[in-house]
Amino acid sequence: MYDTLLWSIVLLPLIGATALGLFGSQLQPILGKRGVGVLAVLPILLAFVCGLLLTQELLGMTEAGRRILVTGPDWIAVNGFRMPFEWVADPLSMTMVLIITGIGALIHIYATGYMAEDRDYTRFFAYLNLFVAAMLVLVLGNNLGLLFVGWEGVGLCSYLLIGFWYKDRANSAAANKAFIANRIGDWCLMLAMFLIAVAVLKQLAGGPPDGRVLSFDVIMPNLLAAMKAEPGLATAIGLLLFGAAAGKSAQFPLYVWLPDAMAGPTPVSALIHAATMVTSGVVLLTRMNIVFQMSPVASAVVCGIGAFTALFAALVALGQTDIKKVLAYSTVSQLGFMFIGVGAGGYWSGMFHVTTHAFFKALLFLGAGAVIHAMLHEQDMRRYGNLRKYLPITFGTMVVGWLAISGVMPLAGFYSKEVILGYALANDHAGQVSQIAGWTGLFVAALTALYMTRLTMLTFFGDQERWRSAEPAVAHAHATSVAPAAVPELDEAFDDRHRFYTAYSPEPEEEDDHGHALTKDFTPKEVGPSMWVPLVVLAALSLAGGFLLYQNHTFQHWLQPFEPAVIGKLDYEYPNLLALSLGAAAAGLVLGFLFYRNGLPQDQGWNEARWSPFRRAARDQFGFDRLVSQDGSEGARDLAGVLNRWVDGGLITGAVDGSATAAGGIGELFRRIQTGAVRFYALMMLLGGLALIAWFVFVVQNGGAQ
Repeated sequence: MYDTLLWSIVLLPLIGATALGLFGSQLQPILGKRGVGVLAVLPILLAFVCGLLLTQELLGMTEAGRRILVTGPDWIAVNGFRMPFEWVADPLSMTMVLIITGIGALIHIYATGYMAEDRDYTRFFAYLNLFVAAMLVLVLGNNLGLLFVGWEGVGLCSYLLIGFWYKDRANSAAANKAFIANRIGDWCLMLAMFLIAVAVLKQLAGGPPDGRVLSFDVIMPNLLAAMKAEPGLATAIGLLLFGAAAGKSAQFPLYVWLPDAMAGPTPVSALIHAATMVTSGVVLLTRMNIVFQMSPVASAVVCGIGAFTALFAALVALGQTDIKKVLAYSTVSQLGFMFIGVGAGGYWSGMFHVTTHAFFKALLFLGAGAVIHAMLHEQDMRRYGNLRKYLPITFGTMVVGWLAISGVMPLAGFYSKEVILGYALANDHAGQVSQIAGWTGLFVAALTALYMTRLTMLTFFGDQERWRSAEPAVAHAHATSVAPAAVPELDEAFDDRHRFYTAYSPEPEEEDDHGHALTKDFTPKEVGPSMWVPLVVLAALSLAGGFLLYQNHTFQHWLQPFEPAVIGKLDYEYPNLLALSLGAAAAGLVLGFLFYRNGLPQDQGWNEARWSPFRRAARDQFGFDRLVSQDGSEGARDLAGVLNRWVDGGLITGAVDGSATAAGGIGELFRRIQTGAVRFYALMMLLGGLALIAWFVFVVQNGGAQ
């Protein structure tokens, strides 16, 4: 039974992706888009049911024995080394399975409505199913090889989904940026795997009897012994693993790909960049937590960079006007919280926030998608206002997400954030970095409440219905066939605000199918059931999920660390933590309400010259993205020119040409000696013989005499 369930979880989404990819275009005329949507959702729902059944089996086992291993045929077997298809069901993997398939199924259902107008409907769901399959391989694989296959698989699917509307240059650039940034992390992961393999082989003096060097059940005890013998090994492996995690989980400085990834369809943002892929780095560090238990240095790096990332992204979010960009930087910031928990030694606290974050951030992204859909794909919050009047269901559910991410008790985000901050403030596993990260996290919690209040107030509150004062020519550039240059003050905003469907309606006669300008007579309408039902379910999870998992330490007991005895039991109780957490949330909410209760402030309107220097800097990520993306690429190009001129053209070509010139000169010298005159040759032989006699007399004999 276990074999069937585990294999089904992995294979069902893969079968769905294959069927949609190979036969989707033939099935759509027969089944219609509704039927294709059912075929896309069904494999994910069935995988979720299988995950529930396996989780129920694990709950019936003792805490120490909650592990089911299923081994299949080998996919690599070389000279005694084996890497089989092997899947593990344990608390960590099953937590992620339920998130991936449960949240994934809701997002698939939502996407059937959101993507209904798109011509490449089946291709989109083929990619989405394939992503889910790759993510399941990543979390269920019982060896580093399968984890790496899933790791690369989600990177590939992320590239395909971010660049889904590939005819739009901005989307293609965003997909390339994500793919390249993630390669840095992948390189770190490979190096970590090599170090782990060498350490395990040394401990086993040649390898395990069954050849499974990279399987987790073989790695853990042997790697622990190797790190105790060589303390520096833990730090080296830990830093490389964190480098890998920083790429996938968008930590500074590798976060730059995630905000640009908002160019993809909103369901992609919800699934990949809120609930699953970006949390895979946290899963990796939790799976390999014994490395960080053995290395306070690596833990301090994780904790410190996580805190800096959380603060940096929260500040940047304050300067964004695109609703999806605000949520993107919020995701980066919340990921920083997760790394604070892991770095402070509270591994389960990081996974607790992964779980609650999946609830409320998927809700917020899907809610933002509903707003965008209702507003004819307008993404700039400066065009919103008073939408609670027209979108009551979307408004009600997004309010839940807003309060949950702001840390309002008793919603989901409050409990997971409090546990993380408690671990950081109450322990010194990462030295003083833990305490600094904890206080930074409290400040970031207030900033989170502030920028999310800003988003909510500008979108749903106020009496200003700002789209009614919008000129039709600037409300949807593509729909009105007006180039951005026609409205100079909006030039920079167009790239971020008007990407939806522009790549798939380039001909004028298709414009009416995909976009209409906002006018004074335009009235937003609530989305259909396929889109608001997932919002309601996610809102319920955001309301009660955190409390249920926190009550009686349910999640902590479910997700016990693999080797808790290495550093001992950590405490997450800190004096007045409850008051500090609630105070931070209240401060952000109150400030946000005071600043934005009257709608859009003049200093945040379309005239960005009136913005404060801080807000303009935050809008531009304080110059960091430009430094990395534009200046970095230009600098690399200039460096390549210098290297081409001086190293390749001067040093390398000069050495080759110089060698040829020297050889020619030597050849010319010997050519002059070859005169063809016998008397000259006889004279040279005589002189050579005399030189040998002189050398023998004055050097050899005198040296021998001494």
